[in-house]
Amino acid sequence: MFWTNPIKLIRSWIEPNWSIYLSTQQPKLWLFATIIGFLVSLAAILFRLGIGGVQWFWLGASSETIIATVRASPAWIVVLAPTLGGLFVGTFLQYVHPIKRAEGVADVIEARARGGRGLRFWQALDSAAITIISLGSGASAGREGPIVHFGASLASSLSRKLSLQPAARKILLACGVASAVSASFNAPIAGVLFAHEVILGHYAFSAFVPIVLASAVGTTFSRLYFGDVASFIIPDYQLTSYWELPSFALLGIVCAIVAVLFQTSLLGTDWIARHIKMPLVFRPVIGGFLVGLLALAFPEVLGVGYEATDLALKQQLPLMTLLWLIFAKMLATSITLASRFGGGIFSPSLYIGAMVGGTFGLIAQPLLPEIASTHGLYALLGMGAVASAVLGAPISTTMIVFELTGGYALSIALLLTVSISNGIAVALSGRSYFHWQLAMRGIFLNEGTHRYIVNQVTVAEVYTPLAADVAAEDTVLLHDMEAIRMQDTLELALKTFNDNGGADLAVLDPHNPGRIVGWVRQVDALRYFNDVLISTQVEEHR
Repeated sequence: MFWTNPIKLIRSWIEPNWSIYLSTQQPKLWLFATIIGFLVSLAAILFRLGIGGVQWFWLGASSETIIATVRASPAWIVVLAPTLGGLFVGTFLQYVHPIKRAEGVADVIEARARGGRGLRFWQALDSAAITIISLGSGASAGREGPIVHFGASLASSLSRKLSLQPAARKILLACGVASAVSASFNAPIAGVLFAHEVILGHYAFSAFVPIVLASAVGTTFSRLYFGDVASFIIPDYQLTSYWELPSFALLGIVCAIVAVLFQTSLLGTDWIARHIKMPLVFRPVIGGFLVGLLALAFPEVLGVGYEATDLALKQQLPLMTLLWLIFAKMLATSITLASRFGGGIFSPSLYIGAMVGGTFGLIAQPLLPEIASTHGLYALLGMGAVASAVLGAPISTTMIVFELTGGYALSIALLLTVSISNGIAVALSGRSYFHWQLAMRGIFLNEGTHRYIVNQVTVAEVYTPLAADVAAEDTVLLHDMEAIRMQDTLELALKTFNDNGGADLAVLDPHNPGRIVGWVRQVDALRYFNDVLISTQVEEHR
């Protein structure tokens, strides 16, 4: 009796927790997260090698340190390389890739909102190939966003082959993202935080362990190949004085303005390109030609730009060069992405931020000689402030900067600058670049789950079809019947119910508008809406 009661007590305590653990499919998730971490890290390694291989064909070098080599190359090669790369990309988009553009992080966020659906492995492979050719030929963009999309697509394809719940599919999607970020940046903590902050939009404990496993495995294999070395080796910068904090706050405001200008440049250039009528195959050709011409004056804009960013962090660029490179990189990246080259905005955002911070620091030093820190420190702060505002990821971007540079000692200054930059940027633009991309497609995720549900769910998902044996006369729409189309949104259905007092709505045949194929009831629409909201709340808090 003495031993039975404690055992029963322990079992009564453990069994419900164990049941919840099994119901969320955690054992499967832990296993598959590890597998995904390995596969995505392998893909990230091959991705970087592919970019270097394409670059070697025209530059004779496969490393990311290319500025001196580009300066020494004939002008016709510098212009011809991105132009020919654009010809390949345009041809591939025109005749092979089904959606006519390379995909990125915004597509992953949309897939998460759709329960982990919407990403296809072979499409992702196409996008990866487009990006390898784009960046290898000199297009001005980042390599991290495309590999994030590929990692998410690989995870999504795996989850479709398994009998996983929607919440589990979303977690595996985030695992692919975490592994991609960690393998690309050599930043495991940032990978975990980015997957939670940008992709999932929450920090549920059920997602934490699988995402950490994927990120850790991704980083491990990447380090085994490339080595455990930070992307930017910077001097040991220190704060000169805490009286300098107002200067950091001012830098945050400046970075917010630059981040909004960069977003506006990206979106505006894309809008202009969409409204210019020309065959798709020629868009990247013209864009590559323009980027090549720009590179004749500013070879630092080609590719991912890590070398130029490193020079800014090490205080090896003069003031006017820093200032010109802000606008040159902004223009080159806008042209690149508007021209349908593959690539992301991670690296360009870090690049532009470093140039902004370095410029600010060089101007501040003569004004505050007693307390101003070196302009390399300001470049580091600007790198985090601009990138976090553009990406809409203040926490994970801060950690990316820490892990890229090893600059943990500057945490107070970086957090202050990043927070002010993000706050001002949201006040000016309302949303991050990724959410602006989605908004241009009519998807408004930053307004909350409820807005996405009513705008994306259609009547086809909530209506009740007519029975097979219903009489033919009962399928005819009468003049006094309230009707709705199958492709109409849940939002329209709920508004119609509100207007007609909740009366049932006839659902019309999309091929024969005069024929009824079913009915939708207000109670069914509301039940579907509430069930999705409840499942989302449970997922985010479990």
